[in-house]
Amino acid sequence: MTVEIITTHLQLNLYGFSGIAVNKEYSETAFKLMDKMWQIVKSKGLQHKGINIWVYEPNEKVFAGVELESTPEYNTGLEQKTVSLTKYAYYKHIGPYSQLKQAGLNMKNELRAQDFETDFPYIEMYGHWTNDETKLETELLMGLQ
Repeated sequence: MTVEIITTHLQLNLYGFSGIAVNKEYSETAFKLMDKMWQIVKSKGLQHKGINIWVYEPNEKVFAGVELESTPEYNTGLEQKTVSLTKYAYYKHIGPYSQLKQAGLNMKNELRAQDFETDFPYIEMYGHWTNDETKLETELLMGLQ
């Protein structure tokens, strides 16, 4: 596993919904939030970058959103969230989504072995869909202290 350490500032301006992953049901919670977000994005014809972004925060908080092409000039009904990272670890996972949890754990272990302390947020940026699960791309970003 090749984990890159990035010290270039990253800012994501996201629109979507947040919730609490009751019983640590992160995927189920994020999928519900994402589906709700896409209903509004599509119904309002909001121009977007097409990448699902899930943000994991302390206390089982999850945000599922998307970057819009421009800031809406009216209330869309979506929550707006700005995520700012100045130092983070980056890994691109290629393969089935079912392997993401293990990839995240491997990433955390690799960082610990290099004496890095991880911090929230933890972010999954899902690439464009393909039916071939072996070619799915997901970028994993983990905040560092």
